[in-house]
Amino acid sequence: MTRAHLIERTVTVDGKDIFVAETGQGPAVLLLHGGGPGASGVSNYSRNIDALAERFRVIVPDLPGYGRSTKGVDQSDPFGYLADNIRGLLDRLDLDRAHLVGNSYGGACALRLALDSPDRVDKMVLMGPGGIGTTRALPTPGLQSLLSYYTGDGPSRDKLDTFIRKYLVFDGTAIPDEAIDERYRSSIDPDVVASPPLRRPSGPAALRTLWRMDFTRDRRLRRLDTPTLVIWGADDKVNRPSGGPTLARIMPNCDLLLTANSGHWVQWERADFFNSVTTAFLTGDPR
Repeated sequence: MTRAHLIERTVTVDGKDIFVAETGQGPAVLLLHGGGPGASGVSNYSRNIDALAERFRVIVPDLPGYGRSTKGVDQSDPFGYLADNIRGLLDRLDLDRAHLVGNSYGGACALRLALDSPDRVDKMVLMGPGGIGTTRALPTPGLQSLLSYYTGDGPSRDKLDTFIRKYLVFDGTAIPDEAIDERYRSSIDPDVVASPPLRRPSGPAALRTLWRMDFTRDRRLRRLDTPTLVIWGADDKVNRPSGGPTLARIMPNCDLLLTANSGHWVQWERADFFNSVTTAFLTGDPR
């Protein structure tokens, strides 16, 4: 659905490859995708790239562990690992600062980057970000479906179909079969199967990892004054919509939108609305 001409390249950060697609001119905006099986940057933002490229330099990486980027993620501090790599990508692209747009796993990456290096982030748009109250409640059915994809009898198209149609979106019939087929093929890359990028913490350090992955336990969050727009689908079955008010209450410069008829994938399900409010927020233009 993306019609813009995308310039594609691979950038090396600390010896690891990060695949990047880019189009448009203007202030830099990084679009950081979610962590579901088979996810990638361009596929997750296929309904947004063209619209945002009218006003911005749109940069769409495959996060480490996904797509055409190097596989494997540091499981002791996954959000920190992602943030370090995206900060390194900014360095390689000679960008002192950029806007960050992040969905779910990508939203957690954006938030961690802003906490670690607030001087590198202009504004943020976070859609159902991960890491909000993750140690204070049992995982949602959607998150359990996501985390169990590579366990048990291993990945299958039926498991992916269930996760996407039942848990990822409000209206599962709106997802074309071809999109699930594409994601399934990506999800069974042998390197991904050998080292799934998003998994349930385990082992002696599991509790410490979980605490690192819960931003509400990070005291820096109350001092993070990065202008932030949080957009949360009212029917999100992966990350609880209550995370939106939590962020709006804790962060000193955070606006919140709760969107009707949408689940965890607002940028796809409500694309025109998302493109409009994101452009207005990042530009400061109310039109």
